[in-house]
Amino acid sequence: MNSRQRFRETMRYGRPDRVPCFEEGLRDGVLERWHTEGLPEGADVADVFDYDRRERVPVNFDYRPAVKTWPTSRRGLRALRRRLDPDDPARLPDEWPARVAAWRGRDHVLELQVHNGFFLSLGVDTWARFGQVVYQLHDARPLLREIMEMRGEFAARLADRVLEEVEVDFASFSEPIGGNAGPLLSPALYEEFVLPTYRPALDVLRRRGVETIVFITYANARALLPAVLRAGFNCLWACEVNVEAMDYRNVRAEFGRDLRLIGGIDLDTVLEGEEAIRREMEENVAPLLADGGYVPLADGRVRPNVPFPRYACYRRLLENAARVRPRQQTSSQR
Repeated sequence: MNSRQRFRETMRYGRPDRVPCFEEGLRDGVLERWHTEGLPEGADVADVFDYDRRERVPVNFDYRPAVKTWPTSRRGLRALRRRLDPDDPARLPDEWPARVAAWRGRDHVLELQVHNGFFLSLGVDTWARFGQVVYQLHDARPLLREIMEMRGEFAARLADRVLEEVEVDFASFSEPIGGNAGPLLSPALYEEFVLPTYRPALDVLRRRGVETIVFITYANARALLPAVLRAGFNCLWACEVNVEAMDYRNVRAEFGRDLRLIGGIDLDTVLEGEEAIRREMEENVAPLLADGGYVPLADGRVRPNVPFPRYACYRRLLENAARVRPRQQTSSQR
């Protein structure tokens, strides 16, 4: 199987030859350290380890041009809407037809990220803007709702434009919604206020035949997952979050096969050495792999404090674990 077939078969709870092994990504300074610890000079990690290639369609879903002053009343919405033109030629990369043609014959996984989530859609990139949004949730909620609806309609139209020409293997929504203590919006508010604004894009994805729709979160979003599933997401990718709060074995036990999983391996385990990594593979990764619908991966980009020998040990053990095929499911389990 190639990487694309492998991913699709895994997400369908099928019988891949092995599950995909994606690259985590590296933070700044990692390669510089690793070149002093055994990684050949001039080599990249892709030259050393067996990664399944994953590519993201380079589409611009941001406000164009960037917003400098956010509206405080409906009078400012017209100008904001002009920054969300799905037909703007600059939304797509140069040589788009050539890229589309190349993707038709690809053997790797292709992702379309459709949405940046609640806070980033409202321009929260500083504490000052965060404070404004929090106050507006109380004092000007209809205004925020209209911005989110505008953003959702734009995402749907641009995604439809892309999917008319490109078949992707999964779509994703990025949702940096809180921290290890939990989401910054209550589950009731999130379901009532945020998720409906995602519906136009979710409808487009389903109509265009996208099977796997991934909720990527950078927080302990456990309390939101029931509503997320009801909205139409069917895969969770939790990044850089307290693994005890988002323990994947517990998540699978609670939500079953309706929720596929990507990630879930605590990078701190890699720091502890081979014994800890083996224990993680045996106690947590192996049962999820046997159950299916799971792509094992460290829970975030690799930090500079991870020594190369320990990362190499982790990748070797991960590649060995990935060769275990999911067990056959009974008809009742399906």
